[in-house]
Amino acid sequence: MKPVIYGLSGPAITPDERAFFSEADPVGYILFRRNVVDRAQLRALTDSLRDLSGRGDLPILIDQEGGRVARMGPPEWPAFPAGPRFDALYDIAPATAIEAARINAQAIGAMLAEVGITVDCLPLLDVCHPDTTPAIAERAYGHDPMRVAAMGRAVLDGLARAGVVGVVKHMPGHGRARVDSHYDMPTVDADEAALEQDLHPFRALADAPMGMTSHILFKTWDAERPATLSPVVIGDVIRRRIGFDGLLMTDDIDMKALSGTAGQKAAGAIAAGCDVVLDCWARMAEMEDIAASIGDAPQVTLDRLDRAMRQRRAGTQPDDFATLIGKRDALLSIA
Repeated sequence: MKPVIYGLSGPAITPDERAFFSEADPVGYILFRRNVVDRAQLRALTDSLRDLSGRGDLPILIDQEGGRVARMGPPEWPAFPAGPRFDALYDIAPATAIEAARINAQAIGAMLAEVGITVDCLPLLDVCHPDTTPAIAERAYGHDPMRVAAMGRAVLDGLARAGVVGVVKHMPGHGRARVDSHYDMPTVDADEAALEQDLHPFRALADAPMGMTSHILFKTWDAERPATLSPVVIGDVIRRRIGFDGLLMTDDIDMKALSGTAGQKAAGAIAAGCDVVLDCWARMAEMEDIAASIGDAPQVTLDRLDRAMRQRRAGTQPDDFATLIGKRDALLSIA
């Protein structure tokens, strides 16, 4: 099994993709709007991916946060609020905000589980600062580390209640980035004392099943390499200081914060200590380059993957999707 998560080019597996995926045997797949039409199509796609892999617990990922980041949306599925909506409610009623975040995540999870999606790239545990790039600030849960941690815990719990695995991101924190790592390399100059604030939510949720790195250069920790490619940040900061021992994946390896070929970036991330490379764009030449540049997943990665997917549990709440949405809206109406 190759330690990579690949994207797909369209709403069904193409013959070329089927042949390649059968040979490469990636850890899992990630879906985007280009892969989503309606419930019947999406369920057929996820079933076909499970059939191809032969794994019933295949990780099939999606970025379904709410707000600007939502791959499934109207008219087939409802829109969901983003993190700042819950942050605003927390100012008024903290316990209500936490419960609203949990129920909202459970509703998202129920929506994903219905179509066979098993992993959601949520929650963001990035702590916002006055100059945080809008690419993060418009999605995150606020400026207070304890608040962000509480919201993140509620989201993980809500997803799990629907049988979906959550991914904490973007380790070890994206809140100090002033530019969008989709397009540029963010550089953070903050010292150790300041960075402790950003580590707090990740440390509080160190038992999360999956995590995602950030493509950010933290000068205090490694002045030469961004977190995704840094053995110092991954080994000393994420694994040791945060204490995270879940499955660690990269953010999308194609983002412009990183340089080099797809294979070079993938090999660098694995060498630095990431468990899995995330490659989202379904470009066959780049997928082949990655597969040729990395070995098979080591046992420690397979163990982390198995542990993460076993944390999925059948929904523990009797509420149906509409009931969950109604409860969430009633809580959010307070703000």
